[in-house]
Formats: sequence, structure tokens, C-alpha cells
Amino acid sequence: MRPEVRSAAPESVDAEVLAVPLTAASSGVLNRLDGLLGGRLGGLVASGEAKPEGNRVAVLHVGESEAVTAKRVALVGAGAGGEVDEDSVRTAASAAVRAAAGLGGTVVWAFDPELPLSPEDQIRTVVEGAVLGSYEPGRWKTAPPPARADRIVIAGADEALAGVAARAEVVARWTNRARELVDGPPNEVTPAGLADAAATLLTPLGVSVETLGPDEIAALGLGALAAVGAGSANSPRLVVIRHRADAGAGTVLGLVGKGVTYDSGGYFLKGQSDLVKQKADMGGAAAVIGAVGAVAELGVPLELLAVIPAAENMIDGAAYRPNDILRTASGLTVEVTNPDAEGRLIMADALWYARQHGATHLIDVATLTGAMRGALGDMWVGVFSNDESWRTEIVAAGEASGDHAWPWPLHRRYRRLLDSQLADLQHTSGRSFGYPIIAATFLERFAGDGPWAHIDIHSAAFLDEERDYLRRGATGAGVRLLTELATRMAN
Repeated sequence: MRPEVRSAAPESVDAEVLAVPLTAASSGVLNRLDGLLGGRLGGLVASGEAKPEGNRVAVLHVGESEAVTAKRVALVGAGAGGEVDEDSVRTAASAAVRAAAGLGGTVVWAFDPELPLSPEDQIRTVVEGAVLGSYEPGRWKTAPPPARADRIVIAGADEALAGVAARAEVVARWTNRARELVDGPPNEVTPAGLADAAATLLTPLGVSVETLGPDEIAALGLGALAAVGAGSANSPRLVVIRHRADAGAGTVLGLVGKGVTYDSGGYFLKGQSDLVKQKADMGGAAAVIGAVGAVAELGVPLELLAVIPAAENMIDGAAYRPNDILRTASGLTVEVTNPDAEGRLIMADALWYARQHGATHLIDVATLTGAMRGALGDMWVGVFSNDESWRTEIVAAGEASGDHAWPWPLHRRYRRLLDSQLADLQHTSGRSFGYPIIAATFLERFAGDGPWAHIDIHSAAFLDEERDYLRRGATGAGVRLLTELATRMAN
């Protein structure tokens, strides 16, 4: 979707739909348009057909002889009472684009300087909401998709802010690319399929994508990754992605994304209600691919090293078992206590690899623990770190980008819960508490020296039902956060 910022009055721009944000407060823009349309917009509000609540849309058809050029005017709820914020504006823009479903063409947003957002934030969130709201997951349907709006024009705004809109479109588009990977069927998005997708998406941007196969994984001593992938006909891969740029002072941001393309639970087989969602267990890998794509396209001057351990956790005679002891790439031995906690194992090897190959600052992103959703619902992701200031930077980037993040504790006293009588450590505690913290504690052992953080996106990566400006299914959680963080580190 192509964004434009125009100073022209909203009523003068030709479009299929002119979207007007509706809040509980009076608006000069709305009042002016209402006057041009003979009070009919006010009538929709008075009748209760138009309301300021999110995802509420009331459409008025406009005649050719009227003073508004658009064919339709849509009052879109942008927040009731004091609830107007960036998310409510994203939701309103998404609703406007969906109101144009099947029509194609242009959607115009009537820029409203009275909204409680800066001009930059209003433009950014409108574009994000429009692009994310236009996402269509049904790529495997044989019928042609309905026409979609291909342009969002923010009218009545300062054209000097066009760059804000352009950047927002890039980040939102790469978020949608991550959603496509997660929504993809697991018979296509195998470990090899994920590696191929990364190369297809990123190589045209000048990003280096190297894929290591089973023999190379074994030669490097990535014993945990090899063990997790041993039970599948689709062998594991290690995808190494490099975006080279002059960051100054030798800063290299390392990103590790969990790429379990399907998780059966192994010998701790998951139940049916969980199995049907396990294609989404590579949401961390998708987020990393999307973020690297956005950073590269935006030309952010920061060097990135992204490492994606990709595997399927399946069951056959070669599958790893409870009580196995694995030797990881770091040299530490791990007693397997739960084959359904495979993500932290493959990420242990990838964290070591990223640090050994030059990452000065390290983040891993994973759909790691279901308990995260129990704690935070489906909106916030959890951030753990060995460095409080690094964690603060990451949380701030999440809040600024719309990928809401919340700081979690991590303390050395948790380490005793991973003590093993047989190996250097076990990878789960066997306790009925603290699952996300214990998982992060395990990963910390493999993060090496320097700032490291773990982002558990299990809560927000895949929605069971539509929320705000996002459809049911993949959300692309993490792409906006990582892109914002990389941008801030480069400045």
C-alpha cells in the first residue's frame, strides 16, 4: 500500500473512501465535513450508527454533485472517552481500509490536528494501521482475492512529513512479511523452506544469507540443534544473516530467532488443541527476518548478525528423549528433562554462535513459554536481560513502536532450579512455577559476555481471535520493536 501525505483538503481528494476519525470530543475537521454534507454525518452520530469505539464504522454514500469528491465517507471510531492513543488510531485506520474491501483504489484519511497525538505520530500510526489492516492471509485460496485499497492518502497534513509515512510503510510491510511466514503451512515452511524464504526476501536488499545444513551443524558441534531436529524427515538448518553497515565503534547487534517450524512436543506429545497452532512456533525467526528486511531497506547504519536455528520437533526412532544428555556448542552439557522445551535448546547453540561471530549486543526472540500468555494476555511481550539498561532500551523501543513490551525479573538465585546431578545443567526445572523466568535463566548461560536480552513473544505472536487492528492469526510481533531499537542504536 502506497502512502501519501498531502496538504490538500480531505474533501478535495478523489477516493473510494474518505475516513474521518470519530472521538467523543468535538472535531473541527468533522464539523466542517458535516457542513459540506448537509449535517448527515452528525445524523449518523446522533442516531448511534456511528460511535467512537474501536472498529466501529459508519459509511455514508456521497452523490456526484456534492462538495466531497470521495464516493463514500466513513466515520471510523478512534477512541471513546479518554481512550484515544496510538493503538486506537491504528485500529481506526485499519477499519477504514477494511471498509474499502472489494473496492480497491484509494482511501483518504482526514488528518485531524485535534487528536491527542503529534502530527508525526498520527501519520505514522495511520499508515501502520492501514498497512497492517490490509493484510490478507488467504494466499492458498484458488479464487482470486477481492480488490484491496492500494493507496492511503493523509490529507490536510504537512507534506514535509512524507518521510514519516514512507518509513512507517516499510516497517509495517515487513511486519506483514513476517506474518506471511508464520501463517504459512508447515509442509511449505520447513527448516529448509524457512531458509529459502529468508534468502528470497533478503538477498535482493544486499543482505548476506548463508544456510548451514546437517553436516555443517554437526561439524560445528551444534549438538542441541542437531538433537532437536533428529526426529524429523525435514533436517535442521542454521541460517546466518549479515547486514553490513558502518555502525561506528564496532557495534554489532546480534539477533537470534527461534525457528521451530513445527513442534509436536516430541515424546511429550502436545494435545490436539495445542498441535493445531504449532506452525507458529517459528514466530521469533519470522520477526528477525522481518526486522532485518526493514533495517536493510531503510538503510539503518547498524551492522546486524542474525542467526536462526531452524528445526522440526517430531517423533521417530532418532528423536531425542527425556534423560538424554546433550553437548551444546558452548561445551556445556544439558540433561533433557522435557522434550517439549526444545526451543531453548536450539537457541542455546545459536546464541553461542552469534556471540562467537562478533555480536556485541545480543537479543533472542522466541515463542518460548505458554505461561507468558497467562501472565500478559495477548498484547504485551516479556523482556528479560542480564543488563538493566539494555532491558530498559528494549522495552522503550517496544512501547514507542506499538510492539508493547514489559520488563521481567532475572536473578542469579533462579539458577539453582536448573541444577542437574548428571550434567552441567538441566533445561527445565520440573517445578510448577516461574516457567518464563526459568527459560530465560537457561538461555542466559549461553549468552556469553556483554548485553543480552530474551524477548518471549508467545503472548502476542499468534492471535486466537481478531484484536484491534490485527486479524486472527500471525501478528508479526517483534518486527517493529527490533527495527525501532536498531534505529535508535544507530543514531
